[in-house]
Amino acid sequence: MRNIIVKELIQKPIEEQEVEIVERKGIGHPDSISDGIAESVSRALCKTYMEKFDGHIMHHNTDEVQITAGESDPHFGGGEIIRPIEILLTGRGVSAYDGTKIGIDRVAITAAKEYLKENIINLDVETSTVVECKIGHGSGDLVDVFKRKGMPSSNDTSFGVGYAPFSETENIVMKAENLLNSKNFKKKYPQVGEDIKVMGLRENEKITLTVACAMVSKYVDGKDTYLNVKDELNDIITDLAHKNTEREIQTFINTGDDPTCDSEKGYYLTVTGTSAEMGDDGSVGRGNRANGLITPNRPMSMEATSGKNPINHVGKIYNLLSNKMAANIAKEVEGVKQVHIMLLSQIGKPIDQPKAASAQLILEDGYKTETVNREVESVMDSWLQDVGKITEMLVQGKIGTF
Repeated sequence: MRNIIVKELIQKPIEEQEVEIVERKGIGHPDSISDGIAESVSRALCKTYMEKFDGHIMHHNTDEVQITAGESDPHFGGGEIIRPIEILLTGRGVSAYDGTKIGIDRVAITAAKEYLKENIINLDVETSTVVECKIGHGSGDLVDVFKRKGMPSSNDTSFGVGYAPFSETENIVMKAENLLNSKNFKKKYPQVGEDIKVMGLRENEKITLTVACAMVSKYVDGKDTYLNVKDELNDIITDLAHKNTEREIQTFINTGDDPTCDSEKGYYLTVTGTSAEMGDDGSVGRGNRANGLITPNRPMSMEATSGKNPINHVGKIYNLLSNKMAANIAKEVEGVKQVHIMLLSQIGKPIDQPKAASAQLILEDGYKTETVNREVESVMDSWLQDVGKITEMLVQGKIGTF
């Protein structure tokens, strides 16, 4: 029997709270770049291990990526990178087993560069970045742990949290960044870089969106073009928000600009579309949580999810699993208005047997905890029984970690 605990949550539902703050750091933010690289390196190692070791994934953790910003000189219509962005890959991985060796550095550096080329489209990876790999050899005694059959044992005493459903403000913040960083949007608005941060503030029935958007200098030929693109972005984001709420919307874009300045010095211009080129450093785990948002009104874990191994690292698995559980409960169990999930592991114990699996519920009027708890328990038990599905989704790149 799993220790599943279903209780009532005694607090106002998120939509009824007077103040709500929601943030998302876009894929080009230096912290998000670190997360993306860490996860892409882990995924590449997983695939390499499976090819070399009869389908087995060896021990590794690549969640220590550090970005040191470069230096650039953007100007209307062009610009150049003066000093490249430095990217340091560290962590641990098994480089040899039973006579077979793995070129961890080659795999990791290749994965990092491919991720950058795919996601930061105006960055010349070969000339504007320096990628260095310092991933060390993992502990030899962990090899056998990873090749055991059956349910993996938790590598740590840790916890993961999740919640559902998203509030209107959370949905708007997420959708706004996803839209601005979509491939189709970039084709229409090449001026818009990937370093986008969306901050949402809801005060009762008013939502204020403050968006920081790095513009790509070679596509901005002057002040007028820049300001025209800003105005269009304002309209696009405001329209998107109105489609997802009936609340009042106010949108601000690049509030640090100086519209009285005629030179590029007064505006958020970049050569590559990310501030990592000129002063902003990045690290894994400093940005979005496992559900893609930063939400001080909600339960959050400080665990860095990206780059940790997907086999038994509960700091990764439980944060993703708890959000999947919460989403299923909110969708499938009638009467659930809001759900918070907390999963606590115990080192050495099977990951499908958490020390505690807690669901806290806010129910619609007319429903009681005792009438829904069996359905909630069933959803949680089903996900724990099939916890390996999270690993499969991670290896295949079918679930996001930031």
